[in-house]
Amino acid sequence: MSKAKDILRDLDERAIDRIIEMAWEDRTPFSAIEFQFGVSEQEVIKIMRDQMKASSFRMWRERVQGRSTKHRALRDPEMDTFKANRQRQITHNKISKR
Repeated sequence: MSKAKDILRDLDERAIDRIIEMAWEDRTPFSAIEFQFGVSEQEVIKIMRDQMKASSFRMWRERVQGRSTKHRALRDPEMDTFKANRQRQITHNKISKR
């Protein structure tokens, strides 16, 4: 069985949807996805490849490759959050009430 299938088997549908959503967000670094779900950048790429149409996956890869906001090492040191100020508060993938 492939590594992507093993990863998907360990996650429920809701977690996979949230990982995909976070992967598409410009300001969410891969390290935030790893913190919440324990899934590395390479595993996110495998999930995206498995769950998306080939053309959508290629478009996503072009979009995130080298994007400074997706890779913590490339980010501006002043940028210490991984979400927009307007975004609702999310803690360990649970939406908090304000």
